[in-house]
Amino acid sequence: MADIKTEIERRRTFAIISHPDAGKTTLTEKFLLYGGAIALAGSVKGKKTAKHAVSDWMEIEKQRGISVTSSVMQFNYEGYCINILDTPGHQDFSEDTYRTLMAADSAVMVIDASKGVENQTRKLFKVCLLRDIPIFTFINKMDREARDPFDLMEEIENELGIKTYPINWPIGCGKEFKGVYDRHKKEIISFTANNGQHEVEKIEVDINDPRLEELIGEQHHKTLVDDIELLDGASYEFDMEAVRHGKLSPVFFGSALTNFGVEPFLEDFLKMTTPPLPRESSIGEVDPFSKEFSAFVFKIQANMNKAHRDRIAFMRICSGRFDKNMEVTHIQGGKNLKLSQPQQIMAQDREIIDEAYAGDIIGVFDPGIFSIGDTISVPSKKFEFAGIPTFAPEHFARIRQKDTLKRKQFVKGTTQIAQEGAIQIFQEPLKGMEEVIVGVVGTLQFDVLEYRLKNEYNVDIIMDRLAYQYIRWIENEDIDIKSLSLSSDTKVVQDFKGRYLLLFTDSWNINWALDKNKGLELSEFGR
Repeated sequence: MADIKTEIERRRTFAIISHPDAGKTTLTEKFLLYGGAIALAGSVKGKKTAKHAVSDWMEIEKQRGISVTSSVMQFNYEGYCINILDTPGHQDFSEDTYRTLMAADSAVMVIDASKGVENQTRKLFKVCLLRDIPIFTFINKMDREARDPFDLMEEIENELGIKTYPINWPIGCGKEFKGVYDRHKKEIISFTANNGQHEVEKIEVDINDPRLEELIGEQHHKTLVDDIELLDGASYEFDMEAVRHGKLSPVFFGSALTNFGVEPFLEDFLKMTTPPLPRESSIGEVDPFSKEFSAFVFKIQANMNKAHRDRIAFMRICSGRFDKNMEVTHIQGGKNLKLSQPQQIMAQDREIIDEAYAGDIIGVFDPGIFSIGDTISVPSKKFEFAGIPTFAPEHFARIRQKDTLKRKQFVKGTTQIAQEGAIQIFQEPLKGMEEVIVGVVGTLQFDVLEYRLKNEYNVDIIMDRLAYQYIRWIENEDIDIKSLSLSSDTKVVQDFKGRYLLLFTDSWNINWALDKNKGLELSEFGR
C-alpha cells in the first residue's frame, strides 16, 4: 500500500496550450517518447509515415491534422508521475480548453519562434491568469528560420503582461541551429538531428571549453558571449514565488519536431512546477493531501471506443486516494455509487486501474448521470467544488434529422454531444426534439457535430444557420416568460436544465428587452 503523501507529491498535472500549428501536439508526443510511453513518435502531419499523433484519436482529427478534443495521458519519468492534458489548439474549441485548464495545476505555453504571440495564445493565456497557476513557455521550431529571441521575449512581456526569464538560450536558428546554452549550468547542449523519431544524442560542453568555437562556429560563439552578457545584466531575477503565481514565466527554446531541447525542458519544468494544488469549494479550500477522496468532472466524451458505444466522464482527483471498489457520493445526483470501470487513458489505449491519487485524471464509465462540473466525494463529506462557467455561444443553427424514422438516434446523438459540452442545445418552449437550435462558440463545431451524428449515430441532418449573435440567460426564477415584452427578432428558448434564455440578433435588442421589462436580469454565463 503506497504512502499517500509520497504518491501525491510526485504527481505533476499540466495542460499544454498554444495557437494552432505552434507544435503543441508534437511536443506532447515527445514527452511521451522520453517517458517511455511510446517508442517512436508519430509525426502529427503524417507526411513521412502513415502515423497520427497518439493524442489525436477522433477520426476527424486524423483527417485534418488538428486536435479538436482534449486528451489525457499519463506516464512516469524520473520518479515523477505525469498527467498531461493536451488541449484543442483550434480557437473554435476554446471552451473545451477552458474546462481542461480547470483540471491542471500548471500550463505549458507553446509559441512558434517565427510567429511569436498569436490570437489564440492571448485568449488561452487570459484563462491561465484567472486560475493563478504557473505558466511555462516553450519557444518552438528553432530548427526553422526564427525571429530574434530578444524580440520574442519582449513581445511575450508586452502582449501578455507577464515577465520572462530565459532558462536556456538558443544558438542560431534554422539550418544554423546549433543547440542551446543552459544559463544555470553555464554549459552548451549541442544536438545531433535524427528526424525527431527517437531520443537525441547530446554533447554537453562548458562555456569556457576551447572546443566550443569549433563546435558551434566562430560567429555563433561571439554572438552567444554578447547575448549572455546582455541577459545577465538586463533580465529579471529568477523568483520562484512569482513563477508559482503566473507573474514570471520561465522560457525555454527548442524544437519539438527534431527533439532539440525537449528533454532539458521536461527535466527543469518538473523541478519547478508544483505537486497538486488546493481547490476552492463550498467549505473553503480542499487540501490535496487530505486522506478523504474528492474529485470533479471536467470533461465527458461519448464514443471514444466505437465498438462499445461508451461514454466516459473524466474526473480530476482533488484530494486523497481513490480505490476502485470504494463507495463515493455524487453530490449533484444525491446518490452513493461505485465508479464503474475506473481507467487511465493514453489517447485510445486504456488501462483499468486499482488506485489513483490527487492530481491524477481518471475516466469512469458514465451511464448518463454526470454533468460537467459535478463533485464526487467520500460519503462522509458533503460539499461542492466551484462550478465551471458555460461560455455564451456566438453562432446558431436550427437542425433536424433528414429521415424522420431516425428520431431516436437524433435525440440521443444531439443530447450526448451536448452533455459533453461540445455544443449547446436549446428548445423552443412547448416544442419537441424533432428540431433543435444548436449554439456553438466557433463554426468548426458545426462540422464536427454533423460529422459525429453521421459517423457515430448514423443520422444525416439538415442544418439552417440562424442570424442570432447573442444569448443571455434569464436570472429571474419567478418571471412569467409569456408576459415579457420583446422585439420581433428576439427568441425565447430553454436549455437542457429547463432554464430560459433569450436569443438576440444584435446588442440593440438586448437593451430594448432590459428597458421594456423592468427588473429583468440577464447573464452572459450559465452556471
